[in-house]
Amino acid sequence: MSAPATPASPAPSWTTGTTPNRFAALPAGRLGRLGGRLMRLLNRGQQREVLALLAAGEVDGAVEVVEVGPGPGALLGLLTARADVRRVIGVEPSVDMRALAIRANAAAIAAARLEVRPGDAATTGLPDGCADVVVSVNTVAIWPDLDSGAGELRRLLRPGGRLLLSWHGGRAPSRAARPLLLDEATLGRIETALRRRFDTVERTMTRRCTVFDARVARATRLDPNPPAR
Repeated sequence: MSAPATPASPAPSWTTGTTPNRFAALPAGRLGRLGGRLMRLLNRGQQREVLALLAAGEVDGAVEVVEVGPGPGALLGLLTARADVRRVIGVEPSVDMRALAIRANAAAIAAARLEVRPGDAATTGLPDGCADVVVSVNTVAIWPDLDSGAGELRRLLRPGGRLLLSWHGGRAPSRAARPLLLDEATLGRIETALRRRFDTVERTMTRRCTVFDARVARATRLDPNPPAR
């Protein structure tokens, strides 16, 4: 009888070359559940700052949103509470964080306004053009591959869609976040990866966040009555 397969170790992050820790980067087990509960408290301000940038009215009608790496699901709850958001999908690689997010947002899930599913930035398992907005807070530096993640999130967006990709930073980062700040060379690599795939990319500084605001051009409508040649 063969021995049970050993679970594969998480891939190292592209920024450090080291495996994400089980406390906050890729939470697992009792330690990870504790980390998830702390994230729910400590990241609340950053999540609200990113949410304030989301002018969903720029997209016609109520929007569909994908959050990549929602952790314990605090931002999922804020998104589903918005009247201009029709449906939200959370894609989370951690089994323990998915459980916390599902528990915290049971009412929205029961109302079919929210789905929480396994996956990560490079492999969401979602169809092409399924979202008007993709948002991810404090995940980009721990992705295994920056280019694969950027390409996957672009694939999810419809014409006119928008990506809000945020990391610790901003005009006045908290003391706890300062060891996590990315240097300009690393931020530049993120911006370059996005510019290869998106039509416009802007870097925005909120109080606690450095946010990359990347947009897909709206589809050009054919003139039903083109001028005669």
